[in-house]
Amino acid sequence: MSSQPGKAADTTRRGWLYAGVGVVAASAGFAASWWMRKEAPGDAPPAAALWDMQFDGPNGVVVAMRQFAGKPLLLNFWATWCPPCIEELPLLNSFFKQNKPNGWQVVGIAVDQLAAVQAFLRHTPLDFPVALAGLPGIEMSRTLGNLSGALPFTIVLGSGGEALHRKMGRVTDDDLAAWRTLR
Repeated sequence: MSSQPGKAADTTRRGWLYAGVGVVAASAGFAASWWMRKEAPGDAPPAAALWDMQFDGPNGVVVAMRQFAGKPLLLNFWATWCPPCIEELPLLNSFFKQNKPNGWQVVGIAVDQLAAVQAFLRHTPLDFPVALAGLPGIEMSRTLGNLSGALPFTIVLGSGGEALHRKMGRVTDDDLAAWRTLR
């Protein structure tokens, strides 16, 4: 006679073990990336292809990157499964609301699935546009200087499209205060 409850418990424990190992590995990768590229400013222009991209928005409206050219842009790569991403979104939303009258734009590039983003936005609405890039968003972030492909990743683009600042990891109030003066 087979004991199914014991098999289920073993499977559950094994799943938790794999999840724990995955979290530790991801954290180590993030820490190494952060250490190597911590707030590295950059003056190299981002990939020219950025301005030709367009994405579906979680509300069905297409987000065309071309519409953001010519003004300062804070571009944030995030996902619903990324705790530091979720923590920084209210800060980014406040930054957007306070600085929109001064020409600042913010776009959230969700490296996630439509249903997860829609559920998150129902609970935590954002005033700035959100674009759905899915996993290809990681590669897009790499072309903009996110060498490790970790999240969250933020890049500040000047009105001429040049990269003024890059940040790997959670954005802080101090970061936003410093970026506010950039153009």
